[in-house]
Amino acid sequence: MQMVVDSLRAKGKIYKKMLEIAPKELGVRNKIKIFKATDVTGYFWVIIAVSQKSRILMKDVHKFEEIYAKLTIFCGHNFKHKIIFIDAPLCSKASEAFKKQGWKIH
Repeated sequence: MQMVVDSLRAKGKIYKKMLEIAPKELGVRNKIKIFKATDVTGYFWVIIAVSQKSRILMKDVHKFEEIYAKLTIFCGHNFKHKIIFIDAPLCSKASEAFKKQGWKIH
């Protein structure tokens, strides 16, 4: 969590509140970290940190969209901003699909 906060703080993003949501609570078996944050202006952010060795492909984009849908139902509201931290090679088509879906990739 500290790496995520430090990286976002370097870009000028400051949050009032940041909670980690366990993937098991959403019924997800992936080894990812999910954070729900509230910024100073009151907007909600979803931050997902992914660390894997294999390349992230188009099927993974759909998987993360399903996780986002489960998260909106779990929290009871939509999020203004979506950020994904990826520590793996990223397919160019998957990168375009993430951007088209409204994700910011770090």
